[in-house]
Amino acid sequence: MNIVKTKLKDCFIFEPTIFGDTRGYFFESYNKSKFESLIGKAIDFIQDNEAFSNKGALRGLHFQEGEFAQAKLVRVTQGLVLDVAVDLRPDSETFLQHIAVELSSDNKKQLFVPRGFAHGYIVLSQTAVFNYKCDNVYNKDSENGIIYNDKDLNIDWKLSPDQFIVSEKDKILPTIKTLYK
Repeated sequence: MNIVKTKLKDCFIFEPTIFGDTRGYFFESYNKSKFESLIGKAIDFIQDNEAFSNKGALRGLHFQEGEFAQAKLVRVTQGLVLDVAVDLRPDSETFLQHIAVELSSDNKKQLFVPRGFAHGYIVLSQTAVFNYKCDNVYNKDSENGIIYNDKDLNIDWKLSPDQFIVSEKDKILPTIKTLYK
């Protein structure tokens, strides 16, 4: 497995080694000891989640605060998404910066999103299946987010806004300036 450092501190892309032949392919999608060795710290993933979405579904930008903050290892097992991570750690040299990475069933890349980041994605293919591991449980009272079209973040979601499918909850999330005055 190859690890690619992103411009965001502690946020990494993982590119698996794929073994293919006439039968198909095989790759190791997760190995705890290798993963922890590559990122340089222990992570105890305790839950796996999966979401199916149609083209234009935009989920995010979400995060949990305090003791319920979550690190995530995300990947796409069917389709193509644009995955976005935003560093919300005030003491980080990459505070309020973001990256956008295409994750797909073809490239099999994974993105590690550490605690203290907002995260979201948009489906670029007709449908997509999005999988992610979390190192902490979901807690409704700790959830927060940033509006997907925040002008200060200026994220290029790769689709026209008239193609976006956004939940009512995500449409009313605050801006970065509201959260970090």
